[in-house]
Amino acid sequence: MTASAVTRFAPSPTGFLHLGHAYAAFYAAHAAGAQGRFLLRIEDIDRGRCRAEFEAALLEDLAWLGLRWETPVRRQSEHFPAYEAALVQLRNDELVYPCFCTRADIAQEIAAASAAPHAMGPDGPIYPGTCRHLSGTERAARMDSGKPYAWRLHMAAARARHGTLTWHDAHAGTIAATPEIFGDVVIARKDIPTSYHLACTWDDALQGISLVTRGADLFPATHIHRLLQALFDLPTPQYDHHPLTLDAHGRKFSKRDKAPTLRALRESGRSPDEVIALAGAHNFSCAKG
Repeated sequence: MTASAVTRFAPSPTGFLHLGHAYAAFYAAHAAGAQGRFLLRIEDIDRGRCRAEFEAALLEDLAWLGLRWETPVRRQSEHFPAYEAALVQLRNDELVYPCFCTRADIAQEIAAASAAPHAMGPDGPIYPGTCRHLSGTERAARMDSGKPYAWRLHMAAARARHGTLTWHDAHAGTIAATPEIFGDVVIARKDIPTSYHLACTWDDALQGISLVTRGADLFPATHIHRLLQALFDLPTPQYDHHPLTLDAHGRKFSKRDKAPTLRALRESGRSPDEVIALAGAHNFSCAKG
């Protein structure tokens, strides 16, 4: 942490915030330091799952807890043209290729290749590279037919552009980036011209984020983000992957497991200070901005 870091809290409005979100938000605000800047970014590229009422609720819940952030708030759904321009750059550099596989196709390909457990990456099973081997003619024909496709990073070609890449984490020290172990990750989804990896990396640079604070579960993704920074000639921030907030059973709080929400705790009569304590954030500054 530095005295004048630029940090951000970047939730996705796919549900109500829980205690893990509260901890992450206060951690980021505290890490900005007394003279730093704390930003709020809404990562709402998944238009099928993100909802306006969840965004309104998270803004209200964070303010109720005493957090303050700079305005305007950046909403990723408003900046698809910027991400698409970045994707075009990768296409022009021949660092991505169209992938027409469905999840079922990928699972079938993996099953046929080996009976052994398949390696996992930040986004699930590592892609076996099926569409990487399609000819230009076949790719064009499938695209012209209207078949949906994503854009995948040609990892071998991308890695060939750069030698040793490193990044620094507050807990783990200097890390050698090894994105190649995650295979050809999706850079733009079938339904939108971006992905978490592309949008997050692009926005962190655009917003001048100097210290990325986020949960330890996102540590693997940083290997990919470091490569994207090199490909786009973007600055590399410092990183602080903090421990996750766990429930009574030792599991991380998650929307999927219906973790107690800040809204529910608030409606049950809990005060902001009590919720902050439950989140384990009572030693952090309560407001920033």
